[in-house]
Amino acid sequence: MPANTIASVTCIPMRLPFHHWSEPPLFAGRPRDKLDSALVRLQTQDGTVAWGESYCVEPRALQAVFETLVGPLACGRLADDESLLPGMQRALHNLGRSGPVVHALAGLDIALWDLRAKRAGVPLHALLGGKRRDQVRVYASLLQYYANESLLAQVTDRALAEGYTEIKLHERTAPALAAVRRATGPGVPIMVDTNCAWLPHEAETAIAAMLPHAPFWIEEPLWPPEDDQALASLRQRCPVPLAVGENAASALALRRMAEQATVQVLQPSVIKLGLTAALDIARACDASGVVCAPQVAFFGPGFLASLHLIAAQQTEVSLERLYVELAHVPYARTAPIERGWLQVPDAPGLGADPEPALAEGRYAH
Repeated sequence: MPANTIASVTCIPMRLPFHHWSEPPLFAGRPRDKLDSALVRLQTQDGTVAWGESYCVEPRALQAVFETLVGPLACGRLADDESLLPGMQRALHNLGRSGPVVHALAGLDIALWDLRAKRAGVPLHALLGGKRRDQVRVYASLLQYYANESLLAQVTDRALAEGYTEIKLHERTAPALAAVRRATGPGVPIMVDTNCAWLPHEAETAIAAMLPHAPFWIEEPLWPPEDDQALASLRQRCPVPLAVGENAASALALRRMAEQATVQVLQPSVIKLGLTAALDIARACDASGVVCAPQVAFFGPGFLASLHLIAAQQTEVSLERLYVELAHVPYARTAPIERGWLQVPDAPGLGADPEPALAEGRYAH
């Protein structure tokens, strides 16, 4: 059997306990004190190991997808077979064009890129077009819905003291933005992610209330997030750039938004759509003048894949870092954030493998 034959594909849940200096937010009616994603471990016949990451809300569901669908379809295939991933996408399309199956394939896709670069003995950015910058700025992305504006300002002060020079809020009100603007002073970019807060007829008034506090962009302003006509209409009426893409239902929908310049900023998520799709969207953005700002709110191989993509793409943008206190910080030694910056790794593949605590599943529960 050829050395590059896929021997195993394993899903390893990664549940990282966190604290964000406030009461845990509620998710599905329960306090949320852990951040979930899933490592994807791919091993070839000759023992080479590569890593990916899948978006994951319910680890048991994603593990079942890998055990019953992804693993059986991938194992025994050549890892460099260009028809592998497209064939799996077509074979599984009737299980949904978004959701856990697509997220699982996205993680596999990242692992295949890591493997390809490791076998070539080059850093991932070399396969994405070559490194255009040696370091990438990181912005502090505050978890949503702090209990009060005073606390929001305190957390902002903490992030600024650590060297971050850009802040993102997951808030929906002008007073919340005002509190952070008072903390930062003028000139500091503040992105506002509303998590699809408003229906199309509500957004313009809500954004207008934020304008005195100079938001850098408004992210995911509309429900449903794939309503490209409503987004295009809002862009024409809104003086602040709009950013969307994290919740894209499909890579094709996001590529069309790039080609049509529906909004000013597109944010493909590699752990939801895959690195192949994100690279395609980034190139479409370059052609249309849209800014591509790859988005990943988690901490594993998808974070590094996004870093390499940003390092290689034409437009310089910052990388999101969810600003929380983690029980374990992935890549703290191999890819540390220093004063709001990340050095782009030059080791083969993603540049670093998950630490044993993660790779062995010690944070799986």
